[in-house]
Amino acid sequence: MKKILIIGANGFTGRQILNDLSVHAQYKVTGCSLHPDISPNDVGKYRFIETDIRNEADIKCLFEEVQPDVVINCSALSVPDYCETHHEEAYLTNVTAVSQLAVFCEEYKSRFIHLSTDFVFDGKMFVFDEKINEDAGPLYTEEDIPAPVNYYGYTKWKGEEKVAETCSSYATVRVAIVYGRALPGQHGNIVQLVMNRLKAGQEIRVVSDQWRTPTYVGDVSDGVQRLIAHPTNGIFHICGVECMSIAEIAYQVADYMGLDHSLIHPVTTEEMNETTPRPRFSGMSIDKARTMLGYKPQKLKEVLANWEHL
Repeated sequence: MKKILIIGANGFTGRQILNDLSVHAQYKVTGCSLHPDISPNDVGKYRFIETDIRNEADIKCLFEEVQPDVVINCSALSVPDYCETHHEEAYLTNVTAVSQLAVFCEEYKSRFIHLSTDFVFDGKMFVFDEKINEDAGPLYTEEDIPAPVNYYGYTKWKGEEKVAETCSSYATVRVAIVYGRALPGQHGNIVQLVMNRLKAGQEIRVVSDQWRTPTYVGDVSDGVQRLIAHPTNGIFHICGVECMSIAEIAYQVADYMGLDHSLIHPVTTEEMNETTPRPRFSGMSIDKARTMLGYKPQKLKEVLANWEHL
């Protein structure tokens, strides 16, 4: 039986992975978070340990207790605006703690699967066009050199480097604008936010000139599961198959849920006046994951069509 340790198990992506792995008899799953379990009724399916991964002594105790074969790190300080004004805290969580986890993974011969982000890219090499779609390319590949435009992206890039420098067995998983049904106590996501606002009859401003490859959280979980047994080291883009603007995401949500389209107000990046810069384009190619892992993510329309059953 393979022992799996999931760090950040209260988070949106971490909880999905925890729930999905816990139903498999071949895995002994332990969830870890800074705070108590948000779903204590499911505790029979897994163990849950409160741990601060920023504390090296805590990490040491965690590894001694769990003796993991695989460590999946979903924990991060991931709000760009917050990271931009709290550099020390962001670096501690996204770089120093990751480096410590990598050291212990190497000591315990654990495979380290570390989640990262499309925000390691700046998007400046692309020409922006409202007609960009999944066929427009070129999308970023795993071979492209990161050049983050904000401190959050910088810390995630540095975390990636620590993993690659330290671990004999690892996979860095870059995800983008992950969405799905959020549980109570979790932060929302773009699809859930748009849905909630439109259902309440509230207007919403969405940026129309930033392009991403939105990713269903269940597909991230699937990609991570495929990497548990896959022997290859390196970076994998585990994201959606479509590249679209944030505004297009909002319009698809409205269309498929029969909600009021007119409440959506597309604005430019300049009009949004965000305090922290974001990459204008961070679409990522999944060709490597498709070829090597058999990864087949769903389109946004497919997920929305099945939303009530998620």
